[in-house]
Amino acid sequence: MTFYQKTNEGYVLRVRLTPNSSFVKTGGLFYDAKDEAYLKINVISVPEKGKANKELLDFLAKKLDIAKTSLSVVWGQTDRFKKICVMTDKNLDEKLEELSK
Repeated sequence: MTFYQKTNEGYVLRVRLTPNSSFVKTGGLFYDAKDEAYLKINVISVPEKGKANKELLDFLAKKLDIAKTSLSVVWGQTDRFKKICVMTDKNLDEKLEELSK
């Protein structure tokens, strides 16, 4: 099972965000009670006024080599578990798999 789904517009990623960390990094996969996979990502920012979400989107844009405007949080604005929409026509499968390692 993977943490992303390919759609007609791009991808939808499932992310488990840990704010207030010492540094920004990915940490493999997390499986919830329904056995759905989430990519674990730690960010330095605190979870207030969207700072952690912004840092998350900045990090993903850099790692996937896409514009920040192509990314948006579509579910979980104030939750640790999030769904991120990636609007792109690029094939990001390889880069996404690399993030999960």
